[in-house]
Amino acid sequence: MVHPAVKPLSELLGTWRGEGEGFFPTISSFNYTEELQFSHSPNKPVIAYSQKTWNLKSGQPMHSESGYWRPKPDGTIEVVIAQSTGLVEVQKGTYDMKEGVVKLKSELVGNASKVKEITRVFKVENCELSYVVEMATSVIGLQPHLRASLKKL
Repeated sequence: MVHPAVKPLSELLGTWRGEGEGFFPTISSFNYTEELQFSHSPNKPVIAYSQKTWNLKSGQPMHSESGYWRPKPDGTIEVVIAQSTGLVEVQKGTYDMKEGVVKLKSELVGNASKVKEITRVFKVENCELSYVVEMATSVIGLQPHLRASLKKL
C-alpha cells in the first residue's frame, strides 16, 4: 500500500543500480557505479532516498547521500539531502510522471564554502532511471557535474 501523496512517484520506489560519470572544470573526470534507493512507509507522505557510489575501476567507496522527498498533490516537490561531505541541500521542484520527469533546484546549499547552486533532473523512460546534476560554485556558473543511467533491480 502506497500513501496517496507518494502514489504519483511510486514508479521510483525500489533499488536502482548503474553507472555514471562526473566532470567539472576544477576536477579530473571520473566514472562510478551507483546504487540509488527510494523507499516508503505506507503511513507517511514521504519517500526516503539514499544513494551510494563506488569507483568504477577499484570498487572503492566514493560518495553517499540520503534524505527525503515530499511530493505535493499539485505536482510540486520538496527534497532535503545530506551528503557524506557535510554539504546539505534543500531543493524544490516539480514532477510530471506522465512525462517521467522530476526537476529540482536548490533553495539552500548549506555547509559549503564553494558550491552555490545545485539542480537535479531525473527521468524515467523504458525501465531506466537517468539523471543529470548541475552545479555552480562561487567562480563557475551552473553546468553539468554528474550524469548516470540506472536500472531497477
